[in-house]
Amino acid sequence: MNGRHDARENRVLRFLVVTLPRFILGSLIFVGIGINFANVVGRYVFSTPIVWAEEVLAYIMIWCVGIGAILVTWEGRHIKMDLIAVHVPPPWNRIVNGLVAVGFLLVCIFVIRQSWTVVSMMLETGQQSMIARLPMGLMHAAILVGFSGMLAALLLRLGSYLRGEFGSDTQATTKEILAAYGAFDDVGGKTTED
Repeated sequence: MNGRHDARENRVLRFLVVTLPRFILGSLIFVGIGINFANVVGRYVFSTPIVWAEEVLAYIMIWCVGIGAILVTWEGRHIKMDLIAVHVPPPWNRIVNGLVAVGFLLVCIFVIRQSWTVVSMMLETGQQSMIARLPMGLMHAAILVGFSGMLAALLLRLGSYLRGEFGSDTQATTKEILAAYGAFDDVGGKTTED
């Protein structure tokens, strides 16, 4: 019974940290494309642009970054300065990974606390955006949601972060390039193996 319960919990957590953010991110992108298309048609076909479109598109982009950061954290693909860290031998590499994870955790907690204060203040004062009249607390909540999701993803994948299972950004990028374009020789041309 305990194994089934854990599997169900893992599915729910994975849904909240991976599936739901991907769905929201994709939906926001499609809404942004629709608004942008409608604005282009309104501006160039009917000479009547949608006045609030650019402001709303900027807010959609901010929310996409906040939600996308959750996915990046889940996959361990944040930009990192790991040139030296990947060459640190065990057990020191776990210590370095632990320090990095603790630093990440502390930054998330700090930003969440500060963002909570700002969002609460914005909602209490009822401040709105200039053109679209959207509640500014909702716009600033993108940071709160993004860092809260990043904290959840970090805690759920803490073991992977400590073991360094995500690898080096350099190694991951090299692997992606080789998968997409194949191997190259020193001169820059394709090798004969491809």
